[in-house]
Amino acid sequence: MNEQLLDSLKQREYFLGPLDAEPKAGRAKISTAKASDTNLDDLDHWQVAIDQNQIAWLLFDMKDRESNVLSNAVISELKIILNTLQAGSIKGLVLRSKKGSGFCLGADVSEFKKLKSEDLIVEKLEYANSVVNQLEQLDVPTVAIIHGHCLGGGLELALRCRYRLAVRGASIGFPEIKLGLIPGLEGSVRLTHSIDPLEAMKMLLNGKPVSAEKAKQLGIVDEVLEERHLANALYQFFNSKQPTSSESFKAKVLSTDIARKLEARQMENKAAQKAKPEHYPAPGALIDLWQQHGNTPGAMAKAETRTFAKLLKGETAQELIRVFFLSEKLKALGRTSVPKDIAHVHVIGPGAMGGDIATWCALKGLRVSVHGRTANNIARVVKRARELCEQKHLSEQEQQAVLDHLIPDFNNDCLAGADLIIEAVPEELDIKVKVYREIEEKMHKNAILATNTSSIPIEKLADAVRDPSRFIGLHFFNPVAKMKLIEVVSHEKADKRVLKAAQRFAGQIERFPVPVISAPGFLVNRALTPYLVEAIMLLNEGVAPETIDHAAEQFGMPMGPVELADQVGLDICLEVATMLKNANESSMAKIPDWLEDKVENGDLGRKTRKGLYSWKDNKPKKDKDFKIDEKITDRLILPMVNACMAALSENVIEDAELIDAAMIFGTGFAPFTGGPMRYAEKRGYHDIFTTMQQLANQHGDRFKPHANWQEKQKKIA
Repeated sequence: MNEQLLDSLKQREYFLGPLDAEPKAGRAKISTAKASDTNLDDLDHWQVAIDQNQIAWLLFDMKDRESNVLSNAVISELKIILNTLQAGSIKGLVLRSKKGSGFCLGADVSEFKKLKSEDLIVEKLEYANSVVNQLEQLDVPTVAIIHGHCLGGGLELALRCRYRLAVRGASIGFPEIKLGLIPGLEGSVRLTHSIDPLEAMKMLLNGKPVSAEKAKQLGIVDEVLEERHLANALYQFFNSKQPTSSESFKAKVLSTDIARKLEARQMENKAAQKAKPEHYPAPGALIDLWQQHGNTPGAMAKAETRTFAKLLKGETAQELIRVFFLSEKLKALGRTSVPKDIAHVHVIGPGAMGGDIATWCALKGLRVSVHGRTANNIARVVKRARELCEQKHLSEQEQQAVLDHLIPDFNNDCLAGADLIIEAVPEELDIKVKVYREIEEKMHKNAILATNTSSIPIEKLADAVRDPSRFIGLHFFNPVAKMKLIEVVSHEKADKRVLKAAQRFAGQIERFPVPVISAPGFLVNRALTPYLVEAIMLLNEGVAPETIDHAAEQFGMPMGPVELADQVGLDICLEVATMLKNANESSMAKIPDWLEDKVENGDLGRKTRKGLYSWKDNKPKKDKDFKIDEKITDRLILPMVNACMAALSENVIEDAELIDAAMIFGTGFAPFTGGPMRYAEKRGYHDIFTTMQQLANQHGDRFKPHANWQEKQKKIA
């Protein structure tokens, strides 16, 4: 090949320029003997062309989808393409996506869910593997161009190419473990044999994607470059000796069964600390797969297929896949159509929550003005912003861009230009009302005013503003950078268009909006508070905090209620519990005097380094010797489930699925259970009712079961 190739590549704007551009030169016809038998222009999900240098271009563009996924139809069409190309005389192949969202998000999990048996799943996987093996076995140079998201099955497809170019900004990884699965198209085999196997296993086990730069460092991609430089990179690839992979030193060391067994044991211990094997079997299955077959790729590939099928039919994967679709449901709520997006957010209250809300919005590219009365208040926000940027491993340039989006505002001068004002001042009605009266004159008439209150009824605050139709609740959860949920709280006078704009805003900053109506505690706090209060009651009975937390963690909660109460802040817990008690919600227990004393003394938990635990370096000091008492689990979990049923029956939230999603993403309710309502359904409504009745007889009316449990049981019977 010669310089004509470079000129040809530079003309391929169909692939190398704007992703939706048309080619300058028309497609070349496929000059093969069998081309007449197949019309590649009639494909739904792929576009194919061969240029004058006999380079085949495969453009992945799934029909009627915003993003590419590997479905049965996609794989079948790929087989048609590869069969046709194999019969011809191509000299190379380029594979990339036309979608702006990225290369490919992975397999179409919904198709696998429909399969009734492990054997059918294995059959589908074996067929898909036979097709991608054809790509790998082409006797010409092949290159995958990766931009945007390249995950799961998409990465497995790219790994079948000989060379991989990543456009800067690409995100690359295997997220299957988060669905209770492992890769199914030989991803575990390919990754552990193409890069450092320990790094590969780490990547497979945590399920987190890596940046393009990290992928190059690991050896997953060969080059990282800007889109405009792809033509030259492809020219170098096709016009020079092809790179060959060599086995790493660690791969050679770990070729022995004894070495892999030692490493596998350490992996199992680390994995068990994050996810209990009895709740999440996929990590252990993946480690076993590598330990037993890590030195025999063929055997590992066959075992991977069977393991994937077994996990997919298991209860954990079924529930985690359901949770995935629930997250998609919430994302859809954040894509609602509105006249314009929020461009400028004004935050009033530079405390912990207000500062974190401002920082997160700036991190997501919004213009954010922060009102604080002193330089120290603003300085704390800037300091927190820097810390968050460092946690996100942003470059100095990226960090500066975030800080540039944060605008200190001592006199609320930026109010007039803000699309959304978020009030995050202390939880006192008089203080909030005073703020509203101060700012309403300066606000733009079309601006949205939102409160981040977690305990004050929205309608009380709405009565204090001049235009209640543009006033809503936006309840963020702490820590803002980690908790994906935002409760979008409505009231009778709220404009529906404003509520939709608020949902859209949540989507803009990559958070899940959950619409709820104004009610004491809304949904999440209403359900979470009985859980926390029962922990206080158990402490009052002399049960060790470690025993209480252990019972909740054994159930599957990410954190026990005692530690959680300290994390939230005992002052906040007391405020919400008192509010719910005053509203006669859930027959709340009387809070012990000693908790009120702690709050009065300033022992508020993690933020003061002393609460129900003592704290050091942001970690609670726990006694490792404690009694294990699983009998208290129902006392902790069932009041939370019961409160969810009460919220559903009072139409605080639309349906049971949204409750499950809100509790999983807002509290970390054991995801493998599917959420509190799903857990109740599987356990049995009658069992929930009778167990709570027994607890009520033993411990009081706070355990009184909601009447709807019986109604639910009658509908099933």
